Amino acid sequence: EVQLVESGGGLVQTGGSLRLSCAASGFAFDDYSIGWFRQTPGKEREGVSAIHNGDGATYYLDSVKGRFTISNDKAKNTVYLQMNNLKPEDTATYYCGAMWSLTISTSGGPNKYGVDYWGKGTVVTVSS
Repeated sequence: EVQLVESGGGLVQTGGSLRLSCAASGFAFDDYSIGWFRQTPGKEREGVSAIHNGDGATYYLDSVKGRFTISNDKAKNTVYLQMNNLKPEDTATYYCGAMWSLTISTSGGPNKYGVDYWGKGTVVTVSS
């Protein structure tokens, strides 16, 4: 079965850093793009970043450019999101998603409607 398992969330102060991990199994990792999305209660899920495993291209939501970096380790079937200079508005549950077809929204992040498989999320809280 397909599984996406996130880890690495936690509580951090403004200006701090966290690294999230998404461990994938049950599908052909190299055939998919992997994205990170976030959601707060009562709001729509928002695409944060994505990596295209075919050519290595990366994409970022405008509000996280220069602060977040996405990468992968194909030998481990794992995608990472390094988050630096965190702000209170980054507080959310972060989900990873696998996409056969990657599309990018007008705000720069991946489109959630292209996700075929979702993880269950990891909580990030940034204190002010």
